[in-house]
Amino acid sequence: MRPPSPSVAAGRVAGSPGMANGSTPLPDQPDLLAPTPTPPPGPGPGPGPGPGAIGAEGHRARMRTRLLTAGPEALADYELLEMVLFLALPRRDTKPIARALLARFGSFAGAIAAPPNDLRNIEGMGEAGTAALKVVQAAALRLARAEIKDRPILSNWDRLIDYLTAAMARETVEQFRVLFLDTRNRLLADEAQARGTVNHTPVYPREVVRRALELQATALILVHNHPSGDPTPSRDDIEMTQEVGRAAAALSIVLHDHIIVGNGAWLSFRREGLLKP
Repeated sequence: MRPPSPSVAAGRVAGSPGMANGSTPLPDQPDLLAPTPTPPPGPGPGPGPGPGAIGAEGHRARMRTRLLTAGPEALADYELLEMVLFLALPRRDTKPIARALLARFGSFAGAIAAPPNDLRNIEGMGEAGTAALKVVQAAALRLARAEIKDRPILSNWDRLIDYLTAAMARETVEQFRVLFLDTRNRLLADEAQARGTVNHTPVYPREVVRRALELQATALILVHNHPSGDPTPSRDDIEMTQEVGRAAAALSIVLHDHIIVGNGAWLSFRREGLLKP
């Protein structure tokens, strides 16, 4: 076969695409530089999070960063409550709930110490939100109690008062507790002996002493709270303390003190001279 003449070959190169020497059309060739067409949309995994969800997650991320970099003091009470609640209620806007808690209970401490039934009455709290706040309270009490465990109570008085305040200052009814101590004045047990009304708790000295013998305790500290917030002892408080002291002394058990816890205040019978030797 004879090769094409130079003029024909030149025509194939110099002519327009698809034309032989500018005259005979060639079959269409694919344009390798053309953009690939976008396929029509098909069924996908469904809509992603809307702008509100993205905004909420961004807000929570900023709060976490602020907590971890600047510390808890950088957050207001409502923000701490909000953070606790969005762990328990991830699909809810927890800021209005946090503000409602503060409006009802006054502070972060007041909210976590509130009775479960009162917490459930706050719109949006439910079981999950209520449980989350009670977990925080339990953690705070365990931390405070760890500061006095296995240490001589009488030489760690400030830590003892911190623990008792956290445990009892916001109780809405009177509660009577006994701290049972060993020969080195270390805590053997902290037990609630009775719960009463807003201004009275029945106490039975013989039951207190019997429990001390069971635990092999050699010393006691009595504790109860005044829901009114005023730790001033009543005549009944003084008489009950004297009865427990006499019953304990008969079995060589020392009554070190009786502490009354109010809201933001406390009173020591020994320091006030109310504890008879």
